[in-house]
Amino acid sequence: MKDHTPNPDSVHLSSDAELSGTGAHPSEAAADAAAILGSLEAALGEQKDKYLRLAAEHDNFRKRAVRDRQEAELKGMGILIRGILEALDDLGRFAHIDPATVDSTTVVQGAEMVEKKLLKSLAGHGLEIVNPVDQPFDPAVHEALTTVPAASKAEDHLVAQVYQVGYVFNGQLLRAARVVVKQWNS
Repeated sequence: MKDHTPNPDSVHLSSDAELSGTGAHPSEAAADAAAILGSLEAALGEQKDKYLRLAAEHDNFRKRAVRDRQEAELKGMGILIRGILEALDDLGRFAHIDPATVDSTTVVQGAEMVEKKLLKSLAGHGLEIVNPVDQPFDPAVHEALTTVPAASKAEDHLVAQVYQVGYVFNGQLLRAARVVVKQWNS
């Protein structure tokens, strides 16, 4: 069914003077104008209703997208936390040992085991450690704290020492490695 709504630009309402020359009665012209006005108002009402429905649909979509994103974030965090629960359990057991019955070597070994388990779990979720000793300095992932003299030109701009390792998560830099850089002075 085709919409026969008149175009407002093409509607020409005749004046009484024009109507008198054509033989049409003013009351018929007023009735025609009222009919045209009624159809225009109906078309405007339909367009307004369509607009309001579309605006409501967009608002619902936006709210649903926010809710879905929040649910996805929570699910991802739950998966990550589930992966580190074993290391957390080990850390809890390790934190409650009796220092009088355990030597320091065992304490250090236990701490290293918990660290390895935690890092292995996090690596499975996309975490990478940036520990660039003897690697070329890269300002995109390294933060130079200071420089030290290089023994040769070949060592120029190599990382001499790492004060704090950096971390990359799924290609996104979380923290730059804080390093000391070798610099050749000729």
